Amino acid sequence: MAHWLRKSTALGVAAAFGFSVAIAINAMADKDDAANTASDNSIPLSELRTFTDVLTRVKADYVDPVSDKTLMDNAIRGMIDRLDPHSNYLDKAEFKDLQETTTGKFGGLGIQVGMKDKVLTVIAPIDDTPAQKAGIKSGDKIVKINGEFTQGLDLERAVKLMRGDPGTKITLTLVRDGVEKPFDVTLERAIINVKSVKARMLDPNFGYVRIAQFQSDTSEQLNDALKQLVKDNDNHPLKGLVLDLRNNPGGVLQAAVGVVDTFVNSGLIVYTNGRDADSKMSFKAHEGDALNGAPIVVLINGGSASASEIVAGALQDDGRALIAGERSFGKGSVQSIMPLSNGGALRLTTALYFTPSGRSIQGKGITPDVEVHQLKVSDIDKVFNIREADLSGHLGNPNEKKGEKEPATPAQPIKQMLDTDGKPLVETDYQLYEGLSLLKGMAIMAQRDKQKASQ
Repeated sequence: MAHWLRKSTALGVAAAFGFSVAIAINAMADKDDAANTASDNSIPLSELRTFTDVLTRVKADYVDPVSDKTLMDNAIRGMIDRLDPHSNYLDKAEFKDLQETTTGKFGGLGIQVGMKDKVLTVIAPIDDTPAQKAGIKSGDKIVKINGEFTQGLDLERAVKLMRGDPGTKITLTLVRDGVEKPFDVTLERAIINVKSVKARMLDPNFGYVRIAQFQSDTSEQLNDALKQLVKDNDNHPLKGLVLDLRNNPGGVLQAAVGVVDTFVNSGLIVYTNGRDADSKMSFKAHEGDALNGAPIVVLINGGSASASEIVAGALQDDGRALIAGERSFGKGSVQSIMPLSNGGALRLTTALYFTPSGRSIQGKGITPDVEVHQLKVSDIDKVFNIREADLSGHLGNPNEKKGEKEPATPAQPIKQMLDTDGKPLVETDYQLYEGLSLLKGMAIMAQRDKQKASQ
């Protein structure tokens, strides 16, 4: 950090003294231009000379006067923003906003956004926020904010435009795959209180945990939720759990590690690798499985990013869980926050995440073991309830005594599972329905294996 600060100080001096520094740098470069290539960490004198030339020209000849601070802020933003979509410079106000978002309570719309192919794109809407209630989806492209085109806006500027006082309204113009034309969505800003963990019973013996975002206390909330599910199951251990990470944009790395550690007894959870020694980290699990080996199905989709992908990848590599749904977002880079002397900060990509088996998440995401797309099927039970015995002219069963028929088994409609509003789960959340079906199958197989082992 100290070495990096020395570099930024040299750049700051160049801005402060303008012409005189240009002369000094020119002299230094002419004296020893070879210093430029002596090492990767040397001060690029020749490039700094070009920089001060440009600074001098702009200050002298631009049509309107521009302050040194504006020029330098713009120069820094340009330098950082061109590195990758997740590195950026934060001024004092933007750094304060970032600190507020990590507490789980802030004002805004409730969407996680990023730059994808230089277009402002929704990574995921946050649960129970104006964005989610308005139907904004992962992958939506935001092309206008209150009529202003977002093309050319940096990420921090776009986020600032979307924030505002609670109760004020904002109109986003969205482009969505499968929708022919751009369309407007008007939302009312609100104080965003992010509840990290929600839980409920899906069926007797089978629980459901939804993690909306990874916060500093997520693993503690998860353990409390699991204890409550056992109580709700008449104090009987769960036979399985659906862990829902869909549209979870990520969050605190240590929280993701804690969630994995809740379910595995040993082994590597995740490691990071970068150029600097401090960016090389690894995290391992500790003894103890809150579910005592009961099967887990993890649901992911294109809105599952970063910390969500760490959890899914670790549980998949360990063989602890079956991953179902759709391929995740693919955000496998690590950003370090570096406070600056001016009250701002630098958010810089310093490493990449790797799953225990050595897979990089970056740009590829996590591929589910079972691909399940979100559908709305209202008459699916009509298809699945047709049996051989219902077909005209079917053969009889030779085990049945002549003239004796097997007692009719009451039909079990496939949409018997209900959501919290009492609606058929298969219609409101097909991926969750399929996740629960997979979980029940895994529980049956686990019970059979246990019986075989005891024989």
